[in-house]
Amino acid sequence: MHNTHTFSIGLVNPKSAVNVASVLRAAGCYGASSVFYTGQRYRYAKEFHADTQDFYKKIPTVGVDDLRPFVPKGARTIAVELVEGAESLIKFQHPPNAFYVLGPEDGSLKKNTLNWCDDVVYIPTRHCMNLAATVNVVLYDRLVKLNEPFNQAIILQGRDRNNNQKI
Repeated sequence: MHNTHTFSIGLVNPKSAVNVASVLRAAGCYGASSVFYTGQRYRYAKEFHADTQDFYKKIPTVGVDDLRPFVPKGARTIAVELVEGAESLIKFQHPPNAFYVLGPEDGSLKKNTLNWCDDVVYIPTRHCMNLAATVNVVLYDRLVKLNEPFNQAIILQGRDRNNNQKI
């Protein structure tokens, strides 16, 4: 997919290797520029096969001690967290240049992280979603609201060898 806008993803101490691999797949599918992460739990993700397109080899995936210094230049920071006072993703307008910050599967973003983010959004669901599902929903919402261009070439480029159906 060819984005006309840029975005990156920041993961705070992600726990599940399978979820991180799935985040990398979503990052590749939706055109992320890079993925940053804190903590030591990620390194095991490369051994799992949820990232069947090997996007971790194509998208810079960088371990850092703190995400804040690595916010891409000019990016608006958006924390995605189920927290009181956050804006619903339904009403949220994504900036063209964004850095999405997500917390661990077994915790929440800390107040000091929420404080340096420009926006805090939540996905209105009946229960919290896992990390990979959250990233997929946010990035799909971004794609739709920013009117990314689509055509048949994108379908041909995006499908794998097991999918050759036509209508």
